[in-house]
Amino acid sequence: MNIEMSSLLLAFATVLPSMVQGQSTPPQPKITGVLTILSPKPGVTVAQVMNIMPAEIRATVPLYLDGKIQQWFTRGDGRGVIFLLNCTDVAEARALIASLPLSKENLMDEQFIPVGPLLPLGILLRDSPTNK
Repeated sequence: MNIEMSSLLLAFATVLPSMVQGQSTPPQPKITGVLTILSPKPGVTVAQVMNIMPAEIRATVPLYLDGKIQQWFTRGDGRGVIFLLNCTDVAEARALIASLPLSKENLMDEQFIPVGPLLPLGILLRDSPTNK
């Protein structure tokens, strides 16, 4: 799928619920997690990251076992990691990431994206035969 089509689908998914419900602003989704993207800051070397990696792993495994990290991935381009954190707001996610060694050393760029259930799915429930 090309970027234009992805952008169109995203716009549609965001605007459709408000159009159907006659609202001028789209409803806000319930935040159920925070997608967190971590990548080395410009100028940070692989050696700098690898020097701290054993401590980083020791710090992240307990977060996973405690259910704070729901899922974790390596970026496909090899430039960092992606965590889906069980947090209900960005402030909580920032606090978790700030506790990790790579962040404490100020080596990582961090992106925090709150996520939740796909709102247009509510249209299916509202219009179902059992709700009439």
